[in-house]
Amino acid sequence: MPMSSGAIRERFVPLRNAFRSARLLLAAKAALAVGIAWALAPHMPGVTDEYPYYAPLGALLSMYPTLMESAKSGVQTLLGLVVGIGLALAVVVTVGPNWWTIPLVAGIGVLLSGTGWFGVGREYVPIAALFVLIIGGQDSDDYSLGYLTQMAVGVAVGLAVNLLIAPRVLTGVAAARVDSFRGQLAAHLHEIGDAVSDSWPPERDGWVRDAAALADTSREVRQALDEADASRKGNPRAMRGRHDTSDVHDRLESLERIAVRIRDISEALADAIWERPGGLGLDPKLAEPLSEACRRVADCIEQDEDDSADAHRSRESAARAVRVLLDAVDQVSVSSGQTIGPGALICMHLRRILLLLRARE
Repeated sequence: MPMSSGAIRERFVPLRNAFRSARLLLAAKAALAVGIAWALAPHMPGVTDEYPYYAPLGALLSMYPTLMESAKSGVQTLLGLVVGIGLALAVVVTVGPNWWTIPLVAGIGVLLSGTGWFGVGREYVPIAALFVLIIGGQDSDDYSLGYLTQMAVGVAVGLAVNLLIAPRVLTGVAAARVDSFRGQLAAHLHEIGDAVSDSWPPERDGWVRDAAALADTSREVRQALDEADASRKGNPRAMRGRHDTSDVHDRLESLERIAVRIRDISEALADAIWERPGGLGLDPKLAEPLSEACRRVADCIEQDEDDSADAHRSRESAARAVRVLLDAVDQVSVSSGQTIGPGALICMHLRRILLLLRARE
């Protein structure tokens, strides 16, 4: 069975991610750092020049998308090496490497790596210990010195390259993701309004699946913003104030709260329409005012940052539509004798969304 165009595009997403500009820059910097480290390694003093292959490894291990991650990973890797080498040398100067001390040191190294003290360098605690005991052998002192020194040279080269060719500050990317998230929330609320007004009960159910995806989207946008904050730390490109993310954080926090209310609206409406367990019936008379209120509030979400006269009129129109829905809910409650129902809950959420938008304004 042939794949759809959407499935084909999904297959190529990892490939596109691998060739994004930020990833290409990281690959070029990693190649440059490895080349410089390999060129410098044979010129190190003493016996350390006998172990040049560890310098490119150190350069590679210190190459991360952000400067802070590079510095942190470099320090953690060297710390793991120091502890692992220390374990091995303790064995060398006491009982020596044999059939039971080598496995014992490996086990101790694995235990220490699980403490969380070494971060990304945790795996190098047992690895460094084994390398010193097995590869170093009778020259464990020289090997340890060369191993640690050359790794340190590589880490230093990697940090220098990452600093001189500073990675991109991701504030703009995160801000664009937040704007896209706002558009998605508005589109989802529009879709609810359209589905309710097209027929009763609504025949379209795509908005139910979209509601479940809002939480995943929110987490992805939050992760993008965290990455933007990390890209600013220690980055010379972030010295200017235009990369500040405080306003983006405020916008995302407001949108996350709005997303929770839109998901509640979707779930309450779906429970009522398809008579799910725990769902309460929704009077068909509320379909039209509910649809209008959802559409008008969705317009306000789209115009969150807009301060024009049209935007103010749109907010007033949304407030009126929500009041009309509240009046309709009151009338249905009086005629049916039921005060609890999804209409009241949806009305409360729509009003809360408008209050959140006004607070942002």
